[in-house]
Amino acid sequence: MDNIKTVALIGFGEAGGILGAELARKDVAVSMWDIKLDGPEGAAMRLKAEDAGVIARANLEACVGAGQLVISAVTASSDAEVVEAAARFIRPGQVFMDINSVSPATKQHGRQVIEAAGAAFVEAAVMAPVPPYGLRVPMLLGGREAAQLAPALQALGFDATAIATEVGVASAVKMCRSVMIKGIEALSVECLSAARAYGAEELVLASLKETFAKLQRDADPAGYLISRVAEHGRRRAAEMREVSDTLREAGIAPLMSDATARLQDATVDAMAAHGIAYDATVPFDWRKLVDTLKK
Repeated sequence: MDNIKTVALIGFGEAGGILGAELARKDVAVSMWDIKLDGPEGAAMRLKAEDAGVIARANLEACVGAGQLVISAVTASSDAEVVEAAARFIRPGQVFMDINSVSPATKQHGRQVIEAAGAAFVEAAVMAPVPPYGLRVPMLLGGREAAQLAPALQALGFDATAIATEVGVASAVKMCRSVMIKGIEALSVECLSAARAYGAEELVLASLKETFAKLQRDADPAGYLISRVAEHGRRRAAEMREVSDTLREAGIAPLMSDATARLQDATVDAMAAHGIAYDATVPFDWRKLVDTLKK
């Protein structure tokens, strides 16, 4: 796809609304359809589209038919239903780009459905919140046509990078990163709620700042962190059960702390089941350990 002149947006919420408005300002003919158009929010959404220079189509069929590039920007729970509905109307020569945060298997299902209809499917993993980036939000693309689509998107102002010809790799990057980022967010709620309850938040934050700075300087932070579980997991699990008691005493549900204790114990148990002693793994290779424990 050398030159994108028409885009169809399925979903006109926060992400779809921002992308649609910015594309329209670049003289792209943008159409949209959203299931909410037929509900109580329909009038406001049509006004939002009009203000953005985006055409609100009467139905999904009209929307899909209006774009060289069809972008699905819906909720994760609606992803599969939307791709199956769009496949009834999409035609050869069109590209369907799924930017929703869903699993690799869900994206692969979308590829099968869209390609069966004769169109091209590209997954896009959106690696940061769309606001405030807009079109410049980093996107990782996957699929047979990803390398061809990337420069066309870049010409419109997208920060799009093709990373794989297979569908599923880009979404795996997004999902696995979310384990860490959303996990840190959840840990922050649990940690600082308890620290606040004990009047210890400033000292806790200062200690965390120092620890995170050391991790940034470490040549292999992943290896260091996983090695601590492999070497000291049993002791750390016992400590985390004490942490859970500490949180309960402050009236805080230790959801993340309880799970951490279970994971520490489970890792040591898995190593024992595979006959792995930590001392025998030095120099420590976290990739080798993880691959072995999967077997």
